[in-house]
Amino acid sequence: MMYYIESRQTDPYRNLALEQFVFDNLSKENSYFMLWQNHNSIIVGKHQNTLEEINSSYVKKNNITVARRLSGGGAVYHDLGNLNFTFICDADKSGSIDFSIFCEPISKALCSLGVPVEVSGRNDMTVEGKKFSGNAQYIKRITGQTSGLRVMHHGTILYDSDLSVLSKALKTGNDKIESKGIKSIQSRVTNIRPYMNKDMSITDFWAVLKDHIATAFDMKDFSLTEEQDAAVDELKEKTYAQWSWNYGHSPQYTMRKTRRIDGCGKIEILLDISKGGKINNVAFYGDFFANHDPAELAKNLTGHHLEYEEIKKIIGDINISQYFHALKEEDFLSLLFE
Repeated sequence: MMYYIESRQTDPYRNLALEQFVFDNLSKENSYFMLWQNHNSIIVGKHQNTLEEINSSYVKKNNITVARRLSGGGAVYHDLGNLNFTFICDADKSGSIDFSIFCEPISKALCSLGVPVEVSGRNDMTVEGKKFSGNAQYIKRITGQTSGLRVMHHGTILYDSDLSVLSKALKTGNDKIESKGIKSIQSRVTNIRPYMNKDMSITDFWAVLKDHIATAFDMKDFSLTEEQDAAVDELKEKTYAQWSWNYGHSPQYTMRKTRRIDGCGKIEILLDISKGGKINNVAFYGDFFANHDPAELAKNLTGHHLEYEEIKKIIGDINISQYFHALKEEDFLSLLFE
């Protein structure tokens, strides 16, 4: 039996926790389908280096939430013009990743609404060669299951998203980052609303898509109990809302930051960041003048997380202009995080 679980909350941390709770805790004898939305957010793949995927300054300035999901693949942008779907069910015994079987029911529904969908590449759905849906999967062995494997397949549907924000939020700039992580391939993207044979709001589209999937799978509604909802909230706070998961889980990498600042000169920062997101080593180079050796500042930063508020607190007790003549605190933070 397939059950439908709906989330009307738009908190990405909560929705990702809900997915995991359903995957880990609800009866494995059934399958589940979910529709959900997030407010402005970037969702990075499990194995990605978060700082490599986002435009940090734009994200901070525009209050865009950054969250890490359980599945691999590339970073995607969510807003309330985007609709997300999730299938949770038994996986093929071989454990092979097959996106097409989950994209097919979605593509059939969209084709019936006039959208000329094609399933292309390793995990995309496109229209006229432009991507509107990125998909990812998480597979886990479940003890006692006949198949032994369960799969969570989730994907995006760009219905009426602000694509200008999407491109700016995922832009990494000119910083050179060398990483063992997986780098996303940014594709040409489009919304599907203009392709619909009948225009409708995303709320109406949500309802129509649900009806199509319900008919295809004889799906029934399912609601979590109060206790289950509380468990989802606990998982959210314990994991998905934590900096250590969303940023610190990134792989070990090195980063170079370079900028010429009026009145100060050229500053180059080399950083070695551990897998946990802490600064292992940092060194400063450039043609700036200094009253104190910047190596002293490097010692103060070493061992701390490369996180804006944490670094801001550290340098708040330091006269940064003693290390870089005429440099302001906000310019140093800008150099480090933009």
